[in-house]
Amino acid sequence: MLDPQRLRTFRSVVATGSVQAAADQLRLTPSAVSQQVAALQRETGLVLLERAGRGVRPTPVGMRVAIASGDALRSLNRLGALVRDLREGKTGHLTIGHFASAGLALMPRIVRTLRAEFPEMMVELVLNDVPGGSPLTQPDIDVRIEVPDEAIPSGFGRVPLIDDPFVMVVPRSHPLADRVTARLADFRDDEFVANDFTGSPVHEVQAKAFAAAGFSPRYIVQAADHISALAFVDAGIGVTMLPVLATVELPPHVRIVALTDPVPVRHIYALVRDAISAAPAARRVVDLLRTHTV
Repeated sequence: MLDPQRLRTFRSVVATGSVQAAADQLRLTPSAVSQQVAALQRETGLVLLERAGRGVRPTPVGMRVAIASGDALRSLNRLGALVRDLREGKTGHLTIGHFASAGLALMPRIVRTLRAEFPEMMVELVLNDVPGGSPLTQPDIDVRIEVPDEAIPSGFGRVPLIDDPFVMVVPRSHPLADRVTARLADFRDDEFVANDFTGSPVHEVQAKAFAAAGFSPRYIVQAADHISALAFVDAGIGVTMLPVLATVELPPHVRIVALTDPVPVRHIYALVRDAISAAPAARRVVDLLRTHTV
């Protein structure tokens, strides 16, 4: 592989027509310029320069090398700039994993800020709560719901974010709709809308809470997600228990009742890839997650 610095020096000699002028331009000594050109000629096995009066000019093969090396040096400059920007977090690609309610409540504001502060960065969002599915690779930053005994993947650090309590979402005609708080057992006779699949972290928190309250809910609808569940409640079909983060955008005909005895809670954290944890964009995402989940 040809030495880039020698190529740059040679091109300067070709452009200026003399060793002395190239030395002045590059802030080198004429001896250093001559040594670099001589080394490039040995490296290539070509005669690149010839005398022309008091100066020098490229030989025919030297001119071809000078012209062709321009594209190569420009590519190296672009590569160097890319590496510098990646190191500084100014450009590149960042993958953020999230569950559905976090995507709706947090991601639009976070991505809007990232686009303003890191305009050349490509942000890829990946759902991590799809039943039976998982990303092909672990996202760079993964916003997750804590699962008991869950291991932290190798090469990642854990950043606690928020404890997200559950509330009961009821139709506005519900007898408890005007209450600020109510015991979970107060809803034992209601018909429920399920809002997550069996075995999910949300479903597990709900199941433990209902067991602690001493009853099993009577589900009449299995919704695909929390947005669909809210639509069923808005239609007066039943009630649903959701974490606060999933109630950021509510339909007009529902009310929220805070729960006591027990207070179900899900714990939210982020996994951050060690290799990018110090990059400005990654640090900014973690800061924004903390800001928007307080």
